Amino acid sequence: MIASIKKRATHRANIVEGQFKGLQKAINNEAYCMDILTQSLAIQKSLASLNKLILENHLRTHVSEMMGTRDGNQQEKAIEELLSLYELNNVRGK
Repeated sequence: MIASIKKRATHRANIVEGQFKGLQKAINNEAYCMDILTQSLAIQKSLASLNKLILENHLRTHVSEMMGTRDGNQQEKAIEELLSLYELNNVRGK
């Protein structure tokens, strides 16, 4: 991983861990439902921020390397990975 991104991602993961522990405590203490939901949504935002950092690292390292090669299989793999990620992010359970 790129050192600066790793540092930021580790920091974000630690924040998520603390938020999750707070969420578990709120549930165990039967806190007000809206407070629990607010905490859960905050965790989701933090995870989205973490995902963005990991994606940035992947693009700047692996994808850049894969697309820079003359190996068509590696280029296709990079494209398929990103399309799969896009699909996973946009799957609707409705």
